[in-house]
Amino acid sequence: MGEFDLIARYFKRPTRRAALGIGDDCALLQPACGCQLAISSDMLVQGRHFFADVDPRTLGHKALAVNLSDLAACGAKPLAFTLALALPEVNEPWLAAFSEGLFALADAHGCELIGGDTTGGPLNICITVFGEVPVHQGQSLALLRSGAQVGDDLYVSGTIGDARLALDAMLGHLPLPLEVLATARVRLETPTPRVALGLALRGLATSAIDISDGLLGDLGHILERSGVGATVQADDAIESIAAYQDNTRGSNQFGTNLSKDQWRSLALAGGDDYELLFTAPVAQRAAIESAAQAAHTPVRRIGHIDAEPGLRVIDAQGQLLPNSYASFDHFA
Repeated sequence: MGEFDLIARYFKRPTRRAALGIGDDCALLQPACGCQLAISSDMLVQGRHFFADVDPRTLGHKALAVNLSDLAACGAKPLAFTLALALPEVNEPWLAAFSEGLFALADAHGCELIGGDTTGGPLNICITVFGEVPVHQGQSLALLRSGAQVGDDLYVSGTIGDARLALDAMLGHLPLPLEVLATARVRLETPTPRVALGLALRGLATSAIDISDGLLGDLGHILERSGVGATVQADDAIESIAAYQDNTRGSNQFGTNLSKDQWRSLALAGGDDYELLFTAPVAQRAAIESAAQAAHTPVRRIGHIDAEPGLRVIDAQGQLLPNSYASFDHFA
C-alpha cells in the first residue's frame, strides 16, 4: 500500500467545518466571526511516551486527547487538527484500530482531521490542533497562565496521580491489585480532555493549565507567568486519586503498602493526568461549582495563591512539607 492509498483508506474523510481539507498543499480553516484561533502541537514518541505494545485504539485516543487538553486549558472550542505520522511499516490492522480510536474522540468533540503527513521511520505521532476563542469588546476570553491573582483559590479537576501509579506498576516499580491497576491504566492510556470544563470556566477562572508533567511543575508555570506564589494542601491532592479512594479497604489506609509521602508524590509530581489546574477568585466559588456540574466534571480546591513568591506545600495540619516532588522534564 502506498502513502496516498494509506491516507485515503484510513484518514481521509469529508470535511464538515473546514473550508478545505485533505487533498491540497494546505487546508483552509475559517474560525467564526469574532473569534481567535487557538493552536497547539504535541508529539508522542514510542519508548518515550508510550509502550511498543500499547493498544493502537487507546494510542489513537491519547494522541488527540493530549492536544484537546491544551485547548481545554485555554478555554478554546475544538475545530480541527492535522496529523503527522511516522510508521516503521504499513500494518493495516494497526492503522484501522489507531484511526478508530483517533476518530472516536475527534467526533465526540466535533474536531475534524484536515491534513498532515505520513512517512516511514520509528513510530512517531505529531498532532496540531486548532480551536477558537471568542473576543468580547476587544478582549480575548482565552484562559491563560498569566492571570492568577493574590487570594485566588487553586483548583484541580478530576483525579490526579492515577496515570503515574499505573506507569510505576507497569514498569515493575510497585505491585498493585489487578482491579486498581485496571482503573489507573485507563487514566494513563485514555485520559479525558476537559474541554467542557474549559469552556465553562471562561469568564470565571483567572488562569489555567493542563497537568501533563506534574501538578507542582505545571503550577510553577502559572506562578512564573503571573508573578505570584502559592500554597498547596498536599493531602487534598492525595484525596483526588481514584485508585486511592478505591483501595482504602485494607488495614493500610493508603493501600498497596505505599507510604503517605509516596501517595503525595504521585499526586503532586506524577504527570500524564491531563486534568485542568486553575485559579479563580473566592467570590466565584458558587459559580465554579455550577460550572463544574454543568461540565459533568468534579473539581477540588487544593490551595490558594499568595503574594509571597515561591511554592509552599503543607499537610492537613498546616505544617510545611519539604518540596522535593520533582515533575517530569524531558531533558533533565
